[in-house]
Amino acid sequence: MATLSGMTGFGRTEGASGGWSWVVEARSVNGRGLDVRFRGPPGFDALERLTREAAQARFQRGQVSVTVTARQVESGAPVRVNVDLARRLLEAGEPWIAEGRVLRPTLDGLLGLRGVLEGEPVEADPLALQDVGSQLGESVVAALDALGSARREEGLQLLGVLAGHLDAVESGVRRASALAGAQVEFIRTRFARRLSEIAGEGPDIAERAFLEAAALAVKADVQEELDRLEGHLASARILLADGLGVGRRLDFLTQEFMREANTLCSKAAVPELTRTGLDLKAVIDQFREQVQNVE
Repeated sequence: MATLSGMTGFGRTEGASGGWSWVVEARSVNGRGLDVRFRGPPGFDALERLTREAAQARFQRGQVSVTVTARQVESGAPVRVNVDLARRLLEAGEPWIAEGRVLRPTLDGLLGLRGVLEGEPVEADPLALQDVGSQLGESVVAALDALGSARREEGLQLLGVLAGHLDAVESGVRRASALAGAQVEFIRTRFARRLSEIAGEGPDIAERAFLEAAALAVKADVQEELDRLEGHLASARILLADGLGVGRRLDFLTQEFMREANTLCSKAAVPELTRTGLDLKAVIDQFREQVQNVE
């Protein structure tokens, strides 16, 4: 059985090889479709395509962002001091030093300035870069797998919440079913009272009240809406059990839930049935909000 998945999560991996070290971070938030965004270091252009294909193979919805940060930790390249730049910097600061506004720079402070300490360019080894790129790709896949695990953990939490909302909807439907039978008598009594107030008492008042109330009761019959709500409940539970990529279908089903609840409220003649319909709408709205987090 597939596991319900959310759309929010985070995954992180680290690695080092061939004088390089790197960190891969993958995160995702809610989205109507799948939107994959990638940011990586220069020289490893193949990573973007790999990232998109790996994300599309794992996820159906959500905004997925993958960031790869890589740097060389051991280049073995000789370094040199840019003496001309250091001299110009010293000369530029001499007036402030003479005025006592700043201290004379130390050697380590001077060498720490950008451009003073330079590395000799070293021609990159294509085979070495290819190997590093391959390992970076493995780290990207691992980070996406970790992201998938985080999203499934969120899905487990959502499953309990959504199931609880469906239980509340089911209880509301049962209450509405119990109250629906009282509609005919309530309408008949109310209509008879109004009719007697207008037309007075007469031998045919009771019969007319019954006939008119029966016609009104047909219009106020909510059994069809209750049957549809029960059918939607069954469909929703099946989708939750399926779990795989059901967010869009649950979202559509929630609209159908709300449509029937609205009709129930509009047809309700018994005040208690109206309150029950409003409670149903509130629970359905809570269900809808949580469905927005489901992949």
